[in-house]
Amino acid sequence: MLAPLAISTGDPAGVGPVVTAAALAQCIGADRAVVYGDAAWMEEALRTLGLESVKRIESADASALAQGQVGLVHVADWPLAMVQARAPTIDGGAMQCRALDAACDATIAGHTRALVTGPVSKEAVYLSGVSFRGQTEHLARRAGVHVERVTMMFLGPRLKVALVATHWPIKRVPSTITAEHIKRTVHHLAEALMRWLPDQRPLRIEVSGLNPHAGEGGLLGTEEETIISPALDHLCEEPRFSGGEVELRGPTPAEAAFRHAADGRAHGIVAMFHDQATIPSKLLDWGQAVNVTWGLPFVRTSVDHGVAYDAAAAGTASESGMIAAIRAAQRLTGGTPE
Repeated sequence: MLAPLAISTGDPAGVGPVVTAAALAQCIGADRAVVYGDAAWMEEALRTLGLESVKRIESADASALAQGQVGLVHVADWPLAMVQARAPTIDGGAMQCRALDAACDATIAGHTRALVTGPVSKEAVYLSGVSFRGQTEHLARRAGVHVERVTMMFLGPRLKVALVATHWPIKRVPSTITAEHIKRTVHHLAEALMRWLPDQRPLRIEVSGLNPHAGEGGLLGTEEETIISPALDHLCEEPRFSGGEVELRGPTPAEAAFRHAADGRAHGIVAMFHDQATIPSKLLDWGQAVNVTWGLPFVRTSVDHGVAYDAAAAGTASESGMIAAIRAAQRLTGGTPE
């Protein structure tokens, strides 16, 4: 039997706990999961939604869960005032970071097989005194992997896109576009797509340019000619890309690359920076795309939205993103989404 999934609930003042409970009530099926947060709060939420197979446990006891059962690991109490703040707080930042770390450590130790993360508030974590640029970078450090060796990607029904540069100010992006980073991103996207689409060969990956119109022959920038194209030429000499398993194209103007993926002419895209990837992903696959971190010693998936304090306050949170994240973790680890 596969080990359970680990789920960190994210910011207690946001939608994370609510969407976690609602998603598990709908899609745990014959799988097993361990939720990290306030065990009493999560137990009440899950039972209210009709999921009775709930049990408080320690991480090391995760393997003893029965099929269809959810284990609850108590990380910290969530004071009502903190939950109802619906805003970043010092306590909320500390608690969401502790839950994330506990779930990560359980997965590293092998107690759980993959990590599904709820949305966190970077501001709240930073207020709590933790240097924090995002969950992707934080998990890499926690797992002992250099941040430049992991890749952020978004896998959705229409777009599957991986990012060369992640959470960097736009003025620093050009310095992060190196041949090494491009090749790492291409390799990681190819590996993810081979697992996501096991029956599809050849897989077609388009690599976008950095500059408008992919540099327009050097008139609008030279990174395509000096960095991106040579990196792709080198990759095309490798067996995976020269033997017909994966076809590489590019550098392609970003707007064309995303159009090709949206209409099925490409299976995946390597984007050069954050917003180049996330704007089309959230336009075309909002609520269904999954944030995936590749390069960690375990599979990590996450919702593609933020803490949504306003939706938490209004009681209008949608669990569709968390359902997609759970199903993606199941799909990428050989589990069943049924």
